[in-house]
Amino acid sequence: MERVNARTGELGSRETVSNTTRYGIIGAGMMAQEHLRNIYLLDGASVTAVCDPEPTSLTWSESTLRSIEGADPSKVQYFSDHRAMLDAGVVDALIIASPNFTHIDVLRDTMQTGLHHLVEKPLCTTLDDALEIEERAKNFDPIFWVGLEYRYMPPVARMIERAHAGDVGSMKMLSIREHRFPFLPKIGNWNRFNENTGGTFVEKCCHFFDLMRFILQDEPVAVMGMGGQAVNHLSEEYDGRKPDVFDHGYAVVEFASGAKAQLDLCMFAEGSENQEEITLVGDTAKLEVKIPEGIITHMPRRPKNPVQETVEIDAKVLEAGSHFGSSYFQHLDFQKAIREGTPPQITARDGRMSVQMGLATQISMIERRWVEMSELA
Repeated sequence: MERVNARTGELGSRETVSNTTRYGIIGAGMMAQEHLRNIYLLDGASVTAVCDPEPTSLTWSESTLRSIEGADPSKVQYFSDHRAMLDAGVVDALIIASPNFTHIDVLRDTMQTGLHHLVEKPLCTTLDDALEIEERAKNFDPIFWVGLEYRYMPPVARMIERAHAGDVGSMKMLSIREHRFPFLPKIGNWNRFNENTGGTFVEKCCHFFDLMRFILQDEPVAVMGMGGQAVNHLSEEYDGRKPDVFDHGYAVVEFASGAKAQLDLCMFAEGSENQEEITLVGDTAKLEVKIPEGIITHMPRRPKNPVQETVEIDAKVLEAGSHFGSSYFQHLDFQKAIREGTPPQITARDGRMSVQMGLATQISMIERRWVEMSELA
C-alpha cells in the first residue's frame, strides 16, 4: 500500500509506525468522509471512533472506511452520543465536524478532556460563543486547531509563501472571488437557515476572511458589505419556513495598515472555469492564483514580464477530498503539532476573528452601512 510521506507530501511505501494517533470523529456528514480518507493517507494514524446521532451518517462512514485501503472498520466503534464516545477512552484526537450550531455544546464537553481538537469551521455561529471558546482555549493544554484549511490549498499556500517573501513588495490590495455551486443538502436541511449556520458570510466565507488576515498579516478595522438571496432555495420550504441564507454578495475590508481586501461571492455560478481566484497587488508587483487550475502568475510593474508557475497536486491527495488537497496538508501540520508539541497554526483566535468578520459583513449588508470591527468586540 502507498502512503503520503508526512514530511515531504510525496507518495511512497508505507512505513511501519508503532506510535499511532487514534482519531475520533464527531459529526459524520460529508466533511467527515473527507477527514476519514485523509487520515488514512497519514503515517501512524487511524480512526477508532465515529459519532453521529443520525444512523445513516454512521452507515455512510462505515461504507467509506470499507473503501479505504488499510482501514479496518471492525476496529472502529460507533456512537450516537459524543459523551459516550468520550467515556469510552478510545481516541487521542478529535475531529469535530458536526453542524455549525452544535459546536458550542459539543466543545463544552470535549474541552473538559485531554484530547487534541481539530474543529471544523466556523468555530461557532455567534460571537459570544466564539469568544467563550477562545477564552477556554487559553487554558487548554492539548492542541486546539480550527479547520480553516483554505490556507493549505497548495497553489494558495505557494502564493502566500511568495507574497510573504516579498514578491509583490508591500501588500496593498487583495481580491478573492469564489463563484461556485449552491449549498449542498444536509441532514434536516439545517444549512438553509441563518440561525443554524451563522449566515452564509460566516458559514462559507469565514475561510476567506481568515485568508485575508493570514495573507496580509494584519487586522481588520472596518467592513462594508452588500448581498442577499437572489436565486437559490427560493422555492424551498421546511416546516412552513423558507430558507433565509444569502447566495451572493460583496464585502470590502479595511485593515489597520491601510491595506484593502474584497470578497466577491456567487453561489449560483457553478459553470465557472475556476471556482476561486485570488489576486494580491503590492507596490512592486501583482500575484494571481486560480483554483483548480493551480496556476500562479507573477506580474511585476517594471519590467512588464508576467511569469507563470503551475503547482501540481498528487492525484491521491486530490481524490481524498473536494478541497484541492488542503485537508491533507492541514492534517499533516495538525499531526505534527500533536506529535512534536508545535503550536497550532490556526488558533481559536483565528477562528473567532473569521466569525467576527463574517458577522460584521452581514450586519453591514442588512443595515446598509460601514461596520467598525470594534462594535463587535
